[in-house]
Amino acid sequence: MIDTLTDVLIVGAGIGGLATALSLHQAGIRCALVDRANQLAPLGVGINLQPHAVRELTELGLGDELATIGVATAELIHYDRHGNRIWGEPRGLAAGYRWPQYSVHRGELQMLLLRAVRERLGPHAVTTSTSLESLQEDEAADAVVATLRDRVTGEVRREPANVVIGADGLYSAVRAHLHPDEGPPVRSGIRMWRGTARRAPFLTGRSMIMAGCNSVAKFVAYPISPTVDGSVTINWVAEVASPEDARPADWTAAGRLDEVLPHYADWNLRWLNVRELIRASERILEYPMVDRDPLDRWGTSRTTLLGDAAHPMYPIGSNGGSQAIVDARVLAHHLASAPDASTALARYEADRREPTAAIVLANRALGPERILRTVAERAPDGFARVEDVLSALELEEIGAAYKRTTSSDVAALNSRPSWTPVLSH
Repeated sequence: MIDTLTDVLIVGAGIGGLATALSLHQAGIRCALVDRANQLAPLGVGINLQPHAVRELTELGLGDELATIGVATAELIHYDRHGNRIWGEPRGLAAGYRWPQYSVHRGELQMLLLRAVRERLGPHAVTTSTSLESLQEDEAADAVVATLRDRVTGEVRREPANVVIGADGLYSAVRAHLHPDEGPPVRSGIRMWRGTARRAPFLTGRSMIMAGCNSVAKFVAYPISPTVDGSVTINWVAEVASPEDARPADWTAAGRLDEVLPHYADWNLRWLNVRELIRASERILEYPMVDRDPLDRWGTSRTTLLGDAAHPMYPIGSNGGSQAIVDARVLAHHLASAPDASTALARYEADRREPTAAIVLANRALGPERILRTVAERAPDGFARVEDVLSALELEEIGAAYKRTTSSDVAALNSRPSWTPVLSH
């Protein structure tokens, strides 16, 4: 077991980095976090937490708080752009998992994790306005030395740690250090616009819907807040084919109403006014759907990657944030139980690299999009019975495509032993 006095430096205080800090603290391992942002604020829009991630956060003691900020998603349903049902399946508890699937605001989730980190690790556990300049491994000292720069004062300091974890996202400085010849993110040819608005609940009030297909235009919507005074916060995502779009991948970039709205001019979902929902959004974000090629190794004997820094993926299976949380738990488990840091990181990578690479590649196949495009081609004006448009085998393929983008089926997750380390003191 690693000495509890060993420092672990986590670069990045997003969902993955904060979950890692909480998991290391639970394992009795000291850690510190640094983040480039001048201030950690509740930014972003909606995110889904799959049952395998909710289990891990529950075992960190955050289950009750999650329930107060999120919506326990009960079903996922696909429609065409006219509102005709194509396919659906239960999700979370309704699918037989012992843990729910939650739809939450990404910023609220990050703030929940940040509060827990500051309460458990101390108010100064996270240092903001700090960028990673370089890493140098010192085998003689059993350490890796991080050169950090204060982005406000310009002051540079060297900070030795037993382990450095890169949880710093798509443009990870740690990943760039480990893999300096890697190129830019890989584009899918799809552009996404995202936003939120307060509106009356639709369908069951716990439904996640996907309509259309992103070879032309697709629309995703789901509630991310409990109902208050008859309304909920609805998160929406518009996906549109945009193969020539070369704008940079900046998830905080502002989107324009006049760019997204025309793609939905003739849509009619009946139970959800897509155009009105888009117009009602206070802020619209835009972002190209990108990922990176899977790596043949994540790190070294002292340094590793986690979350989007390790395996950025398309949001086809609503699984990116969930996989980061699972990474955090597996890594902390091995750091607590392995005889040394090098063995721990090797075991972590052996457990997580290939499964997450498989999800990245499965998401590149765009999940059930091939079948949804078939519906649009065969029935452009809508249909009365989906069985007149798709065969039983084609309908089954939609569910099979989603299974390829997750890492836990019901029985496997419900029966798997806990990753929570059993402390010897």
